[in-house]
Amino acid sequence: MTAPRILVVEDEYMLAMHLHDGLCARGIEVVGPVATLGAALALLEPEPDFDAAILDVNLDGEKSYPLAQRLQRVGIPFVFASGYDLAMLPSEFAASAHCLKPVDLDQALQQLGF
Repeated sequence: MTAPRILVVEDEYMLAMHLHDGLCARGIEVVGPVATLGAALALLEPEPDFDAAILDVNLDGEKSYPLAQRLQRVGIPFVFASGYDLAMLPSEFAASAHCLKPVDLDQALQQLGF
């Protein structure tokens, strides 16, 4: 069985490294981390090469919602990681997985189905 591949989208270096190191320690292959919406969207072309994603909501003032919408369309699970309460997300994401920062990786992985 191959290790799951999880895309990490996080613009804060220390948080990105925390996610990267924690996921690697759990035997998960990390795609990224990437810090911008554009870089993350580019990883969906031509075909996504990852099984799930952890998405920072606010990427240097740009929301990750377009990426979340694309992931929903192609059926790739994701969890939002943010300092925002779930109620602050747009209603279309009300049922989405969500973890407050700093991310509890075990909780995030459980929400992603790993």
